[in-house]
Amino acid sequence: MPAKKKATSKAVRSVAKYLVIVESPAKSKTINKILGKKYKVLASMGHIIDLPASKMGVDFEHDFKPEYAVMKGRKKYLNDLIKEARDKEAIYLAADPDREGEAICWHLKNQLEGGKSAIYRVSFEEITEKAVKEAFEHPGPVNMNKVNAQQARRILDRIVGYSISPLLWKKITRGLSAGRVQSVAVKLIVEREEEIRKFKPREYWSVEAVLKKRGGVPPGEEWTDTFGARLMKYKGEKIHIPDKESVEKIVGRLKEEKFIVGDISRKERKSHPRAPYITSVLQQDAFNKLNFSAAKTMRIAQSLYEGVELGEEGSVGLITYMRTDSVRTSDDALRDVRQHILEKYGEKYCPPKPVPYRSRKRAQEAHEAIRPTLPLRPPEVVARYLGPDELKLYELIWKRFVSSQMVNALYSVLAVNIDAGDYRFRAGGGQLVFDGFLRVYGAGVESGEEIARIPPLESGEEVDPVEIIPEQHFTKPPPRYTDASLVKVLEEKGIGRPSTYAPIIRTIISRNYIKRVARTLEPTDLGELVNKVLVENFPGIVDNEFTARMEDELDGIEDAKVEWVAVLKDFYDPFSKTLEEAKERMSSIKRQVIETDEICEKCGRPMVIKWGRHGRFLSCSGFPACKNARPITTGVKCPVEGCGGELVERKSARGMFYGCTNYPKCTYTARKLPRESEDAGEGGTQVEEE
Repeated sequence: MPAKKKATSKAVRSVAKYLVIVESPAKSKTINKILGKKYKVLASMGHIIDLPASKMGVDFEHDFKPEYAVMKGRKKYLNDLIKEARDKEAIYLAADPDREGEAICWHLKNQLEGGKSAIYRVSFEEITEKAVKEAFEHPGPVNMNKVNAQQARRILDRIVGYSISPLLWKKITRGLSAGRVQSVAVKLIVEREEEIRKFKPREYWSVEAVLKKRGGVPPGEEWTDTFGARLMKYKGEKIHIPDKESVEKIVGRLKEEKFIVGDISRKERKSHPRAPYITSVLQQDAFNKLNFSAAKTMRIAQSLYEGVELGEEGSVGLITYMRTDSVRTSDDALRDVRQHILEKYGEKYCPPKPVPYRSRKRAQEAHEAIRPTLPLRPPEVVARYLGPDELKLYELIWKRFVSSQMVNALYSVLAVNIDAGDYRFRAGGGQLVFDGFLRVYGAGVESGEEIARIPPLESGEEVDPVEIIPEQHFTKPPPRYTDASLVKVLEEKGIGRPSTYAPIIRTIISRNYIKRVARTLEPTDLGELVNKVLVENFPGIVDNEFTARMEDELDGIEDAKVEWVAVLKDFYDPFSKTLEEAKERMSSIKRQVIETDEICEKCGRPMVIKWGRHGRFLSCSGFPACKNARPITTGVKCPVEGCGGELVERKSARGMFYGCTNYPKCTYTARKLPRESEDAGEGGTQVEEE
């Protein structure tokens, strides 16, 4: 058997005339199936060349020239590619169609050129036979504008990280780091937490009236003679009821008033289909509907894009490229999806012309929206070849794309105004008349039950109040960010790009600046401290508008509107001055300690609170003579009977959790503190991380 396998491998080498290089083995398998035996497709396993990890790697005296080097552990991959390239007539670089993919291709070109082989760049939005073969029929050069945009971003991030991080090490503790975009995300989360702490609930009241139609309802109809209405206005102005005393006065007056039906309106309201997915919206929907983290969504989308084994069909890419901020759809895809709608649902669901969508201002229109590849494969056709999570995400993308080219849904909206003296109540609701795009999309469908409960009424008739119900409410603080809401605000503020949203969240969690609690993102003590230091000493770096402007500058480099060296120079000159000022001004938190009443169980000296790379901890004041240290407890007793320990916050690959101070004798763990959850052992819902 081994001999046969070796012979087959040799045969492939003897007929392959062309070398194709992609990033991943899954992608190489799919493309090799499409191109055939004349092509050998290999994976670079991502980036092979990068800035060195051991130093800055940027020559500031010579226009920020980067000092590139082969990445640790990647030399073997590079040598294998060089060896395979020697006897090939042509080399095709086929990394992903974005800045990072272009940079991978450029670095590979620099390593492989000099031989007899011609080197080409091929790019495609979907890994299908048609798209791949068209790309290979029209190869081109590496896009240096994209490469320069990637270089500028990489060097910007290196300058910020390798300049500020040593300061954090010196002033706070070793192992900390700062990032040009990640630090802004941390700042947003910290600012939201500060809003929540400062928030003071404000009392307000609402009034609901249960009303009854006089004389009953027509026979044979499915009406009820009672219905609800909410108090909306007083003397034509929106009403605000601040306290119990006010609401009691209003209820007292209402008991003396007649309730007269006023205006009755029934209107038709259209609900429009949603645009096909862009990266940020896919991440938001996958989080809200499937409980997927942004990182998990992108990991599954990557596998759907690179190829899935479909039985006799072999490996097939099921969706288009998943890092995009454009809602553009190709003419072929529009033709196919409209034909599918006509055949599956009929003419009344297919509009006369394709539904147009407009991308946001900063969108890169070279990409398409995220959609199923052609020919369209309904979820039920590919379901047996996909894992449960793959199927869920594919179905989400399928429904969004198909429904985006269907007709509007129609609602009948009923509004009834009822006047009680100077007070106006409102009753009504919406009833779905025609489902339109909701036939596929299936979200937000209203059954019409609210209208069915309202009896037929005429303007001017009197109805009787059965009950007047006041209800107390309190305003709520702004919610903590989730993966979905953070991605949304990053996109709205122009911070980051489709390829960076998931890595941003992953990075700030891995650095222990942010912790995931159930479905929300909360700052750690360490995150708040680092943010405070950065805001005080590097306000420009963590400024939302500054970061957004830098993203626009990078887009300008890609569009050949600005030079990448000029962008770096404009950034570095003021940054270097700020850096020098910070070195002088920044106070040393490392030397600050907080005394406690705790006693070191090893030497009897007092314990003090210090900062470490994972946040605050208790340390013996006799350090370094005594190296005893332990985490700070939450003050919550371990619920295990007879344990006597307390719960402390710990960190694992799956996020934050609480464990007992008596570990390993006591192995109790929980995702939430017992006071936060009735069943601490279950610990609530935890969004899956990596």
